Amino acid sequence: MTLSSSPGAIDPAIFQKLLDITLSLSAERHLPRLYEQIIIAAQDFTHADGGTLYILEGQGTEQRLRFEVMRTLSLDIHSGGTSGQEISLRPIPLWLEDGQANHQNVCAHVWHRGTPVNIPDAYEVKDFDFSGTRAFDRAMNYRTTSLLTLPLQNHAGDIIGILQLVNARDPGTVLVQAFNPALEPLALALASSAAVTLDKQQLLQGHKDLLDAFIRTIAQAIDAKSAHTSAHCQRVPVLTELIAQAACRAQDGPLKDFALDEEDWYELRVAAWLHDCGKLATPDSLLDKSTKLHALSDRIETIQARYAALIAQETLAASDRTDDGFQARIDQWRKDCDFLARVNIGGEFMRPEDQQRVRDIALQTWTDHTGATQPLLSTEEADMLCIARGTLNNEERLRINQHIDVTLQMLEVMPFPKTLARVPEYAGGHHEKIDGTGFPRGLTGEQMSWPARMMAIADIFEALTARDRPYKPPMPLSQALSILRDMRDRRHIDADLYALFLDARVWETYAREHLLPAQLDVQDPAVYY
Repeated sequence: MTLSSSPGAIDPAIFQKLLDITLSLSAERHLPRLYEQIIIAAQDFTHADGGTLYILEGQGTEQRLRFEVMRTLSLDIHSGGTSGQEISLRPIPLWLEDGQANHQNVCAHVWHRGTPVNIPDAYEVKDFDFSGTRAFDRAMNYRTTSLLTLPLQNHAGDIIGILQLVNARDPGTVLVQAFNPALEPLALALASSAAVTLDKQQLLQGHKDLLDAFIRTIAQAIDAKSAHTSAHCQRVPVLTELIAQAACRAQDGPLKDFALDEEDWYELRVAAWLHDCGKLATPDSLLDKSTKLHALSDRIETIQARYAALIAQETLAASDRTDDGFQARIDQWRKDCDFLARVNIGGEFMRPEDQQRVRDIALQTWTDHTGATQPLLSTEEADMLCIARGTLNNEERLRINQHIDVTLQMLEVMPFPKTLARVPEYAGGHHEKIDGTGFPRGLTGEQMSWPARMMAIADIFEALTARDRPYKPPMPLSQALSILRDMRDRRHIDADLYALFLDARVWETYAREHLLPAQLDVQDPAVYY
């Protein structure tokens, strides 16, 4: 490249261009795109062949300038930003090993001084170390000549980055020239505007990161309250996103127009992570109820003690222990005791005949230490042992279900911005049913958004297949899909989303990552349609 003479006066149209660029930058919300637009705008504004954006990172003497975007038009180099090409160059340290400010590197020097540096020819300058630049030139058959290095200073006066432009080119001849000194104030104004916009976006991103961390902390706290729901709040978002991704790919049917932009995805994720936040108010005794008779301890041990006493009493009272009637009674009591221990564990369904057997056992008696005759099972114990599904009776289940009311109360008082306004509706709808028999509001499918309906399926499927529930063994996929199919038939879950769940093999994608190999017993989902 050849160095031409200095350019002439500034075209008045460049002021309008500066205004247009500033407005464009202020409208950008995505940080990688903003980084890239700063470089593109600065190169266009100054007719620079190359440009690099550095962002400040680290604290104290560990502060350094990280390469964020690099572009060189003549070499077709584009890395960092939205390019997908990672920059492997090491950050520039702002402090030397002895703790002194680094003025050897021009970018570090500009950061410390806070003023731009305009260099007509890098090879003629002795004040800075350009050995790295020369090594780049040799490797790329390039010639770095003019450099304009600008500080990105925010409204608080802090320098949050450095913008370096390389090789100004004459618009007419494309010959390399020095950067026009008259452009420096305008270029500095552009850098300042970019810094303020960048600072604002970094602040917003910091707030978003803080919110994300807070949300995940809440979810982890809920899961940590009990082994009963361990990791549930962390897996439901994964499953919800898998369903939403499949919906976005749908080419026909009711979901063919379903789409989520970046803000919609974030809103869905926040709702999924917070869907059970009301469980913070649920008593631990209910969340930890791993058996039907569990309270402060598992009361099955008390019942087993009664049987031990009954058998001991019968043994002492028996005149002939070889009598068939004596041995039959002992064997039956032991079988009944083992039976009660089994049904105490709970499960997905308790047969009516097993419930009747519990009622029959409750009619039997034993003699306590005072000589008084007592029932083998109290009315409460019998009722508890006859719970048909899980380990909770109706009253306890109602108290558990109240978590969704608390969830809505918590979320509806939070000052969510406009972009997160639907979080309460999404999170608060995961226990609603398509036929309107769900809770807390009894909404029908038509009254529920697609994301809320997706979250309902995710919540159910995770609970069915969870491998860390203390009251049941891990459920195989075949059984979980059968239950979902029945819920579809009873109009408890959305039929179109259930079909998508099968067609897109969402169940399989999730299972490979989060279930045990023994649970993966489905190859062809055709029988579950």
